[in-house]
Amino acid sequence: MDIAKFIDHSILRPNHTLKDLEVEINKCMELGVYGVCVNPFWVRKAVEFSENRLVVCCVVSFPFGLDTKEQKILQALRALEDGARELDVVINISALKSGMHKYVEEELKAIARNTEGVIRKVIIETAYLNQEEKRFIVELIADTGMEFVKTSTGYAPTGAVEEDIRLIRDWVKGRLKVKASGGIRTREQVLRFLELGVERIGTSSTFEILKEERDD
Repeated sequence: MDIAKFIDHSILRPNHTLKDLEVEINKCMELGVYGVCVNPFWVRKAVEFSENRLVVCCVVSFPFGLDTKEQKILQALRALEDGARELDVVINISALKSGMHKYVEEELKAIARNTEGVIRKVIIETAYLNQEEKRFIVELIADTGMEFVKTSTGYAPTGAVEEDIRLIRDWVKGRLKVKASGGIRTREQVLRFLELGVERIGTSSTFEILKEERDD
């Protein structure tokens, strides 16, 4: 299995430089990685460096999801104007934890309406949610017509875990694809998540993982 084709390589740290961006994108192209995930500021440069050989994904309201609904929509639309082909959107975790379900629903539906035609992955940050909250948000995302649910930003105490992947797949029954992200650092983890039916992997450890692949 060519696991590189499942990887969104994360270039999201605040101290990444323009040179880092260019070097990592070039390496991803050499390795046949599916795409790169970048912050809004770097979308245009990522598109330029990748020369359409990689999918450029932009995070929206990363990593906390606490921008307003209107700000998220504007950020998403600007990313698409700049050439992003996919969006990884963080839900308003605080609103969900506060029981503001109507607001969360309205926000996701508004983002979905305004970004039709591209792949949207909605980050739910499983580490902060109880089972009831996870089920509510996953089923809501499926109802909005967005394409993926993503487990984590990578900034929470824990990231992707097998139990959550199983539960999510059971709840959505094929209506959503799953992106496992957060704490994925080894080839063994990647293979295990793919076995569980995950269709995309988010990691900043891409090069180490693929080195394991080549050395195996």
